[in-house]
Amino acid sequence: MSGAPAISPDSHYTWDDYVTWPEGSRWELIGGQPLAMSPSPVTRHQDILGALHAQMRPFFRGKGCKVYPAPMDVKLSDEDVVQPDLVVVCNPEQIQKHIEGPPSLVVEILSESSLRHDRVVKTELYARFGIAEYWIVTPFPSVVEVYQLQGDRYLLWKAFGREDTLKSPGFPELAILLKEVFDFPLEPHERELLVVREPPPSYARRLS
Repeated sequence: MSGAPAISPDSHYTWDDYVTWPEGSRWELIGGQPLAMSPSPVTRHQDILGALHAQMRPFFRGKGCKVYPAPMDVKLSDEDVVQPDLVVVCNPEQIQKHIEGPPSLVVEILSESSLRHDRVVKTELYARFGIAEYWIVTPFPSVVEVYQLQGDRYLLWKAFGREDTLKSPGFPELAILLKEVFDFPLEPHERELLVVREPPPSYARRLS
């Protein structure tokens, strides 16, 4: 785009800079440092995101909360702007052209390129800004880790697998069928990895 500002990873930026950047480019600000995001997530990522949103949106309808999938700017501070994969916002005053302040719940879907960013950088950032609940979704092996903020850090509340019904500590009536979320064909090497060799149960050993 002609006249678009050059974005340097070595420069320091704020929200006022961020809103001047070209539409369609995906960036986050962490401590004023710009971090480029993947412009086009893979189809599996989008399938999971769409399935989560499809189950969560009707649950929150009429309960005073709204669910927003990416891309949606979340302004945590003048120097911290993120685009989580999915957010739940329960304070209507936060809903502007962007989300102003920490949501009630944030969901991130991992990819090979975002693994460290979501598990380390964003975990610390979300805890620092007091986001009460954080879900980390691993596409394969299919797992959702639900973290709850305790003091200034997250503790794992519970992990849920492909065949489980996901529950939330902050929204106890929410129930997500993960079989529908992870409803995608597995690659041959993935199917092989799902074959887990376990010892026989203790009663079988006693009877043998």
